[in-house]
Amino acid sequence: MKTKVRRKKLLQRLKKSQQALIGSQLAEEFGVSRQVIVQDIALLRAQGEKIVATSQGYFYEENLGMPTVKASIACHHDDQEELKDELLTVVNYGGRIIDVKVEHPIYGELCGNLMISSVEDVENFVNNYHQNEAALLSKLTDGVHLHTIEAVNEQVLGKIKEELDEKGYLLEE
Repeated sequence: MKTKVRRKKLLQRLKKSQQALIGSQLAEEFGVSRQVIVQDIALLRAQGEKIVATSQGYFYEENLGMPTVKASIACHHDDQEELKDELLTVVNYGGRIIDVKVEHPIYGELCGNLMISSVEDVENFVNNYHQNEAALLSKLTDGVHLHTIEAVNEQVLGKIKEELDEKGYLLEE
């Protein structure tokens, strides 16, 4: 299959899917390596396509769901148990963690797409973190980080913030 045809079909596949598409599965489906899929996605994004890369796979942004409200919240925690509890707090109240951001002294804002919206997503993220022995972005900032949180309405968003504050994860203003 020619490169342009593959990218067109890949984009169509992403636009039709209501769930994350995993790079290795796409590679198998299109008969190429995972790295080729990564490059295809990068080039499609550079052309302005709204593809979101997460630890669960690739999403087309418009397929992420119903109208919602979003807020950026500043958080702080030190250990892995608190990380898991923070994420579970958000999803247990019906929220979605869109991303995590930190402020780096050289690069400026660094952002990681998360798209965590269920207990299963939290478990997968934490397991992936442990299996890869990777460092969290918040390690660069002594545990301080921002999350973009999405919820169905302001009341749910408020409850999430309230619970995170009670647990001591929200930074004081």
